[in-house]
This record gives sequence, structure tokens and C-alpha cells, in this order.
Amino acid sequence: MSDLVPEAARSGAASGGAGAEASRTVAAIVNPVKGDVMRVRQAIARHAYDSGAGRPLWFETTREDEGAGAAARAVEAGAQHIVVSGGDGTVRAVTGALRHTGVSLAIVPSGTGNLLARNLGLPIGDAEAAVDIAFNGIDRVVDVGLAEFTDPEGQVTEHPFMVVAGMGVDAAMIANTSPLLKQKLGWIAYVDGVLRSVTTSKPVKAKLRIERPGGEDTVKSFEAHSTLIGNVGALPGGVELIPGARIDDGVLDVAVMHPKTAFGWLHIGRRILWENHVLGSTALGRKLITYRSRVLPNVLEYSRGALITVALAEPVRAELDGDEIGWVRAGLFRADAASLIVRVPR
Repeated sequence: MSDLVPEAARSGAASGGAGAEASRTVAAIVNPVKGDVMRVRQAIARHAYDSGAGRPLWFETTREDEGAGAAARAVEAGAQHIVVSGGDGTVRAVTGALRHTGVSLAIVPSGTGNLLARNLGLPIGDAEAAVDIAFNGIDRVVDVGLAEFTDPEGQVTEHPFMVVAGMGVDAAMIANTSPLLKQKLGWIAYVDGVLRSVTTSKPVKAKLRIERPGGEDTVKSFEAHSTLIGNVGALPGGVELIPGARIDDGVLDVAVMHPKTAFGWLHIGRRILWENHVLGSTALGRKLITYRSRVLPNVLEYSRGALITVALAEPVRAELDGDEIGWVRAGLFRADAASLIVRVPR
């Protein structure tokens, strides 16, 4: 884990903490429709003045600019530390613009899932505590995932992601989740989307190619309901969707769901909710998981690699960090290793 930021990656910036902020220009990028915006703005301003950084630069996201443009303008204006308040979509947009800039990023989570914040150990639902970490935490160098999608017309677009890229039923789940339920129930609202998506999901023939650093390529074919490419692996409630995925290991983790029957979906649910989360935390539990994999159908397969390509026989929905991207028929994924600096708890 890269908790201490190399001088080359920092491009001359200080190493974090209140004293270091005095020599750094601070910018705040806020999603105006997420969370208690006024309270967040006041907390950021107060900490910036207390740290000696002075008045922060202020930017708000819009429907046309989810954060990437604001981040680019903040860097151009001289910001060396950026505090972003919003959900995973806002954070994803900002991180894409901050890759390889040496500008550090702090997150004040205010969305529905806040998956990156959870994986970094940041407080959820406590803006004051998150802002305190933004100014008094430590800097950590992490990877940014890059997804190159090919749509049904053959157009190729590249997108950054911090949590997970998905092709299949997971993206359909997001599309089938009611915005009103999300607003009222938070991440629990996705349960409704899961049930509606799984019952109508049909497998699609997929060819998966994994390139490993210094190793042989692996090529597998599945009739997959979903292919997930993870930069981190934890869901709300401490559930491990992709166990062992780390944000600073220079590779991406892959999970392929290919159940044949309804019982296969039950096996996947048990694997994620019970085996990954509970049994996988002990040596004995891991032995039981290994034994189970020999006697029960393997409907959820894990792997990892530096470069992953997925080719599909027909288009499926895609998503990045919980945001639907649209229909795609192929994807190429890689980790942009050690390309971002984030502020985390001490």
C-alpha cells in the first residue's frame, strides 16, 4: 500500500496535513444537488482558512460538466489540493481529470453508494469528519481504471473509473433502479433493481482475454450474465463483491457471473454475501471455500490482470462506478497505475 507519496508523483506538492496546506492553493468542486451543500461549503472554507491556505477556489458541477471541466479549470488556476463533494459519478469525473497532475484529491461523500469513499475508509454521512480528513489526513497514491468501450455502431470511447466497470446484468440493475427509491432508501434501493434485472437476464456469449505482467495470456469463453472489472472490491455493508481487489496493486480484478439456473444465482448470492464476507476472513473459511469449489458448480469466477479485453456476441448495457454508460459490444480495461493522489484517514 502506497501511503507515502513519492516526490516525483507529487510534482513538488507537500505531503499532506494542516501545516502543509498553508503553501497550497485549495479548490472545492461541489455537486449542488447532493447532500447539505451549504454545510459542506462552510466546513471547507473554515478548514482552508484555519490551515493557512486562505480562501478556496469554488466550482459547482452542472448537467453538462459533471466535474472533469471544473477540475481542469481548478488545476489551470493553480490548485494543488482539490476537495470534491458529491457521489461516485462526480468523483469519477474529477479523478479522470487529475490523473498524472500531482494534484491531490480529497472526497466528501454525499451520494447514494459512495463506493470509493467506503473502500478508502472515509466517513459516510458525516461531512464535518470527511472535511477534517480532507485537510488533516495523509496522501496515498492509487490506480485509476481505464475502460475503452465499443458501442454497437463501432464507436470507441475511453472513460476513467475508480470502483468497478460492468457489462451485463449489473448495468441493467442500475437502469432498473428507481431514482425515487434511491433518493428515499439510498443504496438499499438497488435491491429492487437486482431482483428485476436477474429475473429477466439472458446470458450472452463472451470471450475474455487477460494479460498478466510477465505471464501467459489467458483466454476463456463464457455465456455470461455479467462481467465485472474491479479497481476495488467492497460494497456497502462490508460485502466483498471482488475479494482481494486493491486500489494500488497496478492490476484490475475480474469477476464473471455465468449461472445456468435460478439456483446458480443463489450460489452467487451465497458466495458474495457469505463466503467472501464471512468465510474468506479466516484460514479455515478459505479452506472450506476451496473444498466447496470442487463439489459445487463454479458460477462466479475470479481472475486479475494488467490488461483485460471482453468481446460480446451481442450488445449489453455497461456501467462505470454505478453510472449507466449505454449499450456496448466490447470493452478493453487497464489500470493506470499510481496515477492519482487521494487524501485518506491517518
